[in-house]
Amino acid sequence: MDIRIVFLDTLTVADLPDELARFGKLGSFTAYEATAPGRVVERARHAQVVITNKVVLGADELSRLPELRLVCIAATGMNNVDLAAAAARGIPVRNVAGYSTESVAQLTLALFFNLSMDLPHLNRAVYDGTYTGHGAFGYWRRPFRELNALRWGIVGMGAIGRRTAALVSAFGAEVVHYATSGRPAGDDDAYPRVSFAELLAGCDVISVHCPLTPQTRGLFDYAALRRLRPTAYLINVARGGVVHEEDLVRALDEGRLAGAASDVYTTEPLPADHPYLSVAEPHRLLLTPHMGWASVGARTALLAGVRQNIVDWAARAEDPA
Repeated sequence: MDIRIVFLDTLTVADLPDELARFGKLGSFTAYEATAPGRVVERARHAQVVITNKVVLGADELSRLPELRLVCIAATGMNNVDLAAAAARGIPVRNVAGYSTESVAQLTLALFFNLSMDLPHLNRAVYDGTYTGHGAFGYWRRPFRELNALRWGIVGMGAIGRRTAALVSAFGAEVVHYATSGRPAGDDDAYPRVSFAELLAGCDVISVHCPLTPQTRGLFDYAALRRLRPTAYLINVARGGVVHEEDLVRALDEGRLAGAASDVYTTEPLPADHPYLSVAEPHRLLLTPHMGWASVGARTALLAGVRQNIVDWAARAEDPA
């Protein structure tokens, strides 16, 4: 079966040419680093399989692609495809889950250590002469604590939350979690489940790993943030909208928490006038450019998952029974 495959936006995996080349073994493969909204139909017109990372495939685009048989999303989130319109046309939509678990969990701990130990500042202090002129053999700007003495709260105990909990536990920290789904706790919960109120008041570190839903949007607003310990840290590696961004800046400026870190934002890439960029003390808000998912291993697994989705679809198409 010679499959016509078009990948609309390879920019985030363009540095993995060998992995992209493997799609050529599945059929006729065309790749574009980026595709503007007005060019989607033109580029995908004769494709049977369209792969998209962030390019939007709405009802209008889908209606103008009569040869389309499968949409593959090179991500876990599926909000860039009109799923109802695809279903109405009998077009399956397949994503890839679980590919970035290790990568995001690793970043979560890296953000905590860099933030709580003030490492970006201390690195600069060595290079800019602050340490040289300090006098004492050791220098630090603010005290830090060992992880094994802390209570770490997980919001969203999915694959990434569980992996983060395991890594944190290996350092000796106490781990609890808050379930945003509201479902009853299962008998197999490895870590104690707490209420949102207890999570806020009782944890030294809170890391966010839940999906963005109507229930989680704005979960960490000012009312919630003001209940944190003034020595606490908040780390968001889930979705920007889970944390109310203006409220976080206000809480940091008021000293409601010791610090925060985020790899995700409501609008991406980060706008020049984003509230986070106005925080009074930038060293207390550590920001990274939505790269937690993007280790080489994670992106390799992602592309492998997309190819497997195509192979599975082709097998069903050849043998519907």
